[in-house]
Amino acid sequence: MRFKKRKKERETTAATVQLRNAERHPFGILDGYVPLRGGELRLYKAIREGVPMVDAAIYKLIRMTGGVSVKCTEARAERELKSFLRNVPVGRGQRGINAFLECYLDSLLICGRAVGEIVPTGSGREIAALLCGRVEDLEIREGENPLDFQLCGSDESGRIRPLPRQELLLFTPFNPEADSPYGVSLLRSLPFLTDILMKIYHTVGVNWERCGNVRFAVTSKPGEDGRVQAEERSQQLAEEWSAAMQDAKSGRVRDFVAVGDVEIKTIGSDEPILDSEVPVRQILEQVVAKTGIPPFMLGISWNSTERMSSQQADMLTTEITAIRRTLTPAVERICRLWLRMHGYGCGFEMVWEDINLQDEVEDAKAALYLEQARKLKLENDAAEKKE
Repeated sequence: MRFKKRKKERETTAATVQLRNAERHPFGILDGYVPLRGGELRLYKAIREGVPMVDAAIYKLIRMTGGVSVKCTEARAERELKSFLRNVPVGRGQRGINAFLECYLDSLLICGRAVGEIVPTGSGREIAALLCGRVEDLEIREGENPLDFQLCGSDESGRIRPLPRQELLLFTPFNPEADSPYGVSLLRSLPFLTDILMKIYHTVGVNWERCGNVRFAVTSKPGEDGRVQAEERSQQLAEEWSAAMQDAKSGRVRDFVAVGDVEIKTIGSDEPILDSEVPVRQILEQVVAKTGIPPFMLGISWNSTERMSSQQADMLTTEITAIRRTLTPAVERICRLWLRMHGYGCGFEMVWEDINLQDEVEDAKAALYLEQARKLKLENDAAEKKE
């Protein structure tokens, strides 16, 4: 009889009920990243989507890098080539070499490489369009020497084969390494830090939701006569409490009435919200250092002196100049092909717009100092000749 009584007591034990699911920040790919072939490209796009500062830095680099023109030794060739660069279709309703370079550079910075195509007309006497390609769909097959490589893609049967008309394809790697021809993304070293940053932001949101949308722990203590019905009562309490919470979300007020010794407590309301300013700033400093954009251009007031901002602007100018050097061979190839199609054998030179990050007053002062230095040098040279 004792055995049967203990067995009956174990069967009537109250059930533990969990009403809410676990939460996680929406960019879960940052936490489960495994570097396999081209899978990291989706990771880099998630970083750009999840961190607005990275997205803003990429757009600013693209905007400041653009602005290219050309000079030829023949006036007629220069005039016609400039007209072509201004009006060439580049897809999606856009025209001009600068629009093409914006899409090309976007892929270059995010994916570490960019692919484009020169589309000729049917007669082969004119360039009909310049188009950017998807780097995820292409692979590189190296030849017998480091200068020989081919761009490959999937054919109709799904096999990887070299693409036709390789001379019309454009390929630019960004900071390629010695053991890989694919290039390196600007965001390569950010997945770990970005995952921590997203966890902090997500936790801040959860904490504020905890303060505004309080979680409750409902505990029922039945008496001696209610042990047999403990499980049934706990399920009933859980259902009624869940219904009350759902009505509260929709703006309706619903009272909760229970019989017996019922205790209701809030969960976590007595814990303080952690200060995230210091860790977030430490991570954002690493992000800013990687992108090369001065903090003041991203709306962050970290600089204490005007001199520091001037030095950061000079460093940004150096970064943009390096990016332009990477893009120049692709633009030169387009211009060279257009000149040969139209029978011009003249030389040409790429001209990028000046990078202006300083005030006009500072530029005028710099020009004045240069002229004063030049004047003093001429006066010194004339005095030395007289002696």
